[in-house]
Amino acid sequence: MAGKGLSRRELFNLSAVVGGGLVLGRWLPVWAQTPPASLQPNPFVRVAADGTVTVWVNKSEMGQGVLTGLAQIVADELGADWDKVVPVQAEADPKYGNQNTGGSTAVRTQFEELRRAGAAAREMLVAAAAARWQVDPNRLKAEHGKVVDPVGKRSLSFGELVGEAAKLPVPEKPKLKDPKDFYLIGKPLPRKDSRIKVTGEAVFGCDVRLPGMLYAVVARPAVFGAKVKSYDPAKALQVEGVVKVLPISSGVAVVARDTWAALKGRAALTVTFEGGEAGFSSAKLLEQMTELAGKGGKVAASQGELAEAWERAQLKVESLFTLPFLAHAPMEPQNATAWFHDGGLEVWAPTQVPMPAREEAARAAGLPVEKVRLRVTLLGGGFGRRLVSDFVRDAVEVAKAFSVPVQLLWTREDDMSHDFYRPPSVHLLQAGLDGGGRLVAWRHHQVTCSIGQQRNPARAGQVDRGALEAAEPPYTIPHWAVEQTLVPTPVPLGAWRSVYASQNPFASEHFFDYVARQAGKDPWRFRLELLPEGPLKQAVKLAGEKAGWGRKLPEGWGRGLACCSSFGSHVAEVAEVSVQDGKLKVHRVVVAIHCGRVINPRLVEQQLVSGVVFALSAFLRGKITVEGGQVVETNFDRYDLLRFNEMPQVEVHMVPSQDPPGGVGEPGVPPLAPAVANAILAATGMRVHRLPWEG
Repeated sequence: MAGKGLSRRELFNLSAVVGGGLVLGRWLPVWAQTPPASLQPNPFVRVAADGTVTVWVNKSEMGQGVLTGLAQIVADELGADWDKVVPVQAEADPKYGNQNTGGSTAVRTQFEELRRAGAAAREMLVAAAAARWQVDPNRLKAEHGKVVDPVGKRSLSFGELVGEAAKLPVPEKPKLKDPKDFYLIGKPLPRKDSRIKVTGEAVFGCDVRLPGMLYAVVARPAVFGAKVKSYDPAKALQVEGVVKVLPISSGVAVVARDTWAALKGRAALTVTFEGGEAGFSSAKLLEQMTELAGKGGKVAASQGELAEAWERAQLKVESLFTLPFLAHAPMEPQNATAWFHDGGLEVWAPTQVPMPAREEAARAAGLPVEKVRLRVTLLGGGFGRRLVSDFVRDAVEVAKAFSVPVQLLWTREDDMSHDFYRPPSVHLLQAGLDGGGRLVAWRHHQVTCSIGQQRNPARAGQVDRGALEAAEPPYTIPHWAVEQTLVPTPVPLGAWRSVYASQNPFASEHFFDYVARQAGKDPWRFRLELLPEGPLKQAVKLAGEKAGWGRKLPEGWGRGLACCSSFGSHVAEVAEVSVQDGKLKVHRVVVAIHCGRVINPRLVEQQLVSGVVFALSAFLRGKITVEGGQVVETNFDRYDLLRFNEMPQVEVHMVPSQDPPGGVGEPGVPPLAPAVANAILAATGMRVHRLPWEG
């Protein structure tokens, strides 16, 4: 068995290393017992005798900065010395609450809870100092890792107080700081995980290494829904290093002593698949959806009397928009490592959903959940793909045949061909204006495929509210309706960064500009005229001002704006583009966001810039085509991403606010595509009816 010849202590320490316990450039045994001289009033924070503050982060770090941002909240409320704060990725455990990472929920759902976690520790440290000095605790302050007595002009470090503080009762309702006293929240502090990523010390899923570990890849059917009919392992087993070939639920696994041997073994494997959706075509699906768009859908939301307003309208405008399937394409393909030992199971996985992944592992293993330990590694990108735990299930199914750890790896082709794709959609937009140029009627018919109903067929026939994200018009329009038609598909569907908000506003915001121009209105001023007072209008106003709206551009250039409220935040983006000889160049993007209280402006800026990159890649070239029931774009040669020379200058501006924090990771994606489309419209007079842009 793996680990033979190692002491239990050595093996334990090794497990801590590969489990993602590497932080700040040093190995941290995060699963070691709590040091005897320490204070840990809750699962999120521990103060040690040397003054180190460990913060357990219950959201998955996939590049968005939660190891820094969430630790920043705890540290500020605690009064910690930021240099002594060590964030640790929490393993799957119900004590950490909801660990799912998606929907831009990390800060906005954890803000108050993490403040309370830090405040509890602070009150205990302050109480210990007050008892030692025999003073009223209300006159003391905790700041920069010390409890300070301003009256007595003295201080004690946290480390000096933990022994006494740990003996005190944990306050049930600790008093939170007055926000005016924040000294870390709101500051652009550098990321805690930058150093280990730059030096290569960071542990992503693919970096996990254990003694005696084997490596596996799976031969999967190319056609959606197909199953293994038969396989012959003989040729695969002749490849040097291959140790076993075995069927699992998703295909046939080839297990070897290294990845190269596993891949060569899979290439040599003889396997036959049968069944599936070989007759399916994404082109035919979009044809069907386009036909349905011209018909009535199920009214999902409405206001006023649309039919009457439409009949009375003096100017009527209509457009149709089509968007394709999209893949997630994270830089790190799917992977997981599983190890059965001592009657239980350990799993290392780059997952966005630690607890559901742990439950999936338990089902695959045939074990109680309590017998499964799942350690969350760093994620090399997620974008919603790692909300599904199929790669964890595969690893566990393979590892059941061995007494040593097995790392299951996906190639890029595996990842592109077996994704859970963003649904395609077709949108019919209609608008009516009265004789005075006022927008009085608005209809948006969304035809799409439902992620929710594919996973829960019992919901068939219902309106999918999740698919209506950002579909209702944010403008003051007296008569409007949003209709929905849902079409089934055999293609696996999943959440893609900003999900349906990446589609609905493209159609509605691009259409809005066209309507404005038909009415002789300036699109920015028309938005400000129709938007109610509030965060979105503030973002639109700021974006236009910072972009220099109305300033003359060179010949062949255009400037376009779009806005969207989603995931608790409000974003407006202005794009400046040129179109020369049919070639598009996006030169500049100005982003304005109202996301409530900003925890770390540097992280906000990074997320919004990454949203521009992600959305612009999709706008220019993002497209998954399915022919004969299988994906055509199986690698980056056909599913091309944005290149360095195509990257626009991006400026980020934040509307100052004391409101509760909103989301940041997803809201920057929806406005980009319509903003660029509106800039193309301004430059050429041509609408963008279909994505990706075809010139």
